[in-house]
Amino acid sequence: MTSIHYTTSPQISNEAMNQLFSKVWDDHTDRDFQSMFHYSLGWIAAFSRNDSSQEQLVGFINVAWDGGMHAFLLDTAVHSDYRRQGIGTQLVNHAIALTKERNVVWLHVDYEPHLETFYKDCGFRHTEAGLINLR
Repeated sequence: MTSIHYTTSPQISNEAMNQLFSKVWDDHTDRDFQSMFHYSLGWIAAFSRNDSSQEQLVGFINVAWDGGMHAFLLDTAVHSDYRRQGIGTQLVNHAIALTKERNVVWLHVDYEPHLETFYKDCGFRHTEAGLINLR
């Protein structure tokens, strides 16, 4: 039996992050996540624990911050083998709670069209935004 637990801003190795992201995005290339952690308001990690108490990172969400009233959800990720179990919703709910605790006024998220219902169900309303790809 596997259980999922959520932790706010735990230490996470680059190896664990890259393993998770490779199970989420087909085009992921390994990278260094440590500077991202340094500049975040916080992050939420979901860990799976099996019967032998081994833990695996199976979900992640980053809360980026402007240092004031605005925070941004980035990199919402749930391992492909753990989807449709409510992990993504729990990650977002924990991130919302974190931003409220830190007195953030506005929480933003950008998403692809197929995720609109998910974020709407999490309490976000649709707004217009601009985006430019710099690569």
